[in-house]
Amino acid sequence: MPDGATPVLDVHNLKTVFRTRGGEVHAVNSVSFDLRPGELLGVVGESGSGKSVTMMSLIGLLPSPPAEVREGTVSFDGQDLLQTDPETLRNIRGGDIGFIFQDPMTSLNPVFTVGFQIMEPLKEHLGLRKAAARKRAAELLELVGIPDATRRLKDYPHQFSGGMRQRVMIAIALACDPKVLIADEPTTALDVTIQAQILELVKELRQKLGMAIVWITHDLGVIAGIADRVLVMYGGQVVEHAPVKGLFGNPQHPYTRMLLETVPSVRGERASRLQVIQGQPPILGAAPEACPFRDRCPQRFERCDRENPLRREIGQRHDVACFWDFNAGAPLNA
Repeated sequence: MPDGATPVLDVHNLKTVFRTRGGEVHAVNSVSFDLRPGELLGVVGESGSGKSVTMMSLIGLLPSPPAEVREGTVSFDGQDLLQTDPETLRNIRGGDIGFIFQDPMTSLNPVFTVGFQIMEPLKEHLGLRKAAARKRAAELLELVGIPDATRRLKDYPHQFSGGMRQRVMIAIALACDPKVLIADEPTTALDVTIQAQILELVKELRQKLGMAIVWITHDLGVIAGIADRVLVMYGGQVVEHAPVKGLFGNPQHPYTRMLLETVPSVRGERASRLQVIQGQPPILGAAPEACPFRDRCPQRFERCDRENPLRREIGQRHDVACFWDFNAGAPLNA
């Protein structure tokens, strides 16, 4: 994929707020990124960092109220999804943009057959008649590696294993040949062997179908094996963005560095005790006016308490939101 390719998805300054009885929660704060055709963008960060809320905000999957996308633009195929009418957005969602949810057991409807659930988007978005939709549904099950596909269309979700249910979810997301596939921690609930099979399947499908993918996860090991670029999120904002090799080879945000230190090593290069990030994620009761990571950061200094750093470019498609310069071993000049 050429660097100069036009993005299929371009997100700018996205802000999402939840209104609760205890006040507002600023879950997404000025998030910007793009996604190019055929690219896999990894989105990483601990629970509560804003990964899933960001992606659900893009395509109107958050309940409103309490959620409100307060600011930003989401450009897809020449239109701003945040300004699109609900009917058009429904046609895009599930059609041009597919979404794989984290838990296939709760995402699949237990009272309908798997075939019915795969056929629904085919009839809704592509206008296929029942016979054509059933034929296509069987092809999709075969595509994601489920044997005896035609017979298994009649089965219910509980008749599939966890890994097979996740394959069904992928089949549903791929039903209408989407340009963008958003996968929200799709392997978290699976054992390691099944996880490896799903990751290999995604690699094959990406190569075969050429779609762009956003892969949300807390597992940096997964990202290292499949991503082209990575967004690191903390406190509802992007703190570092880089090509995958640049992120692992030259991390420039203290949070990214500490995340990498929590990954187990099998090469005997580290002490046997795993590192942990001390402290708790920030309470997002207001838009951040200072660095959200400052209370947990070993590089903290006075400027961090009074300003929220903007993302600054430090290399080819590599930017970081931090006032500390690791290369110089000192704070940036104010």
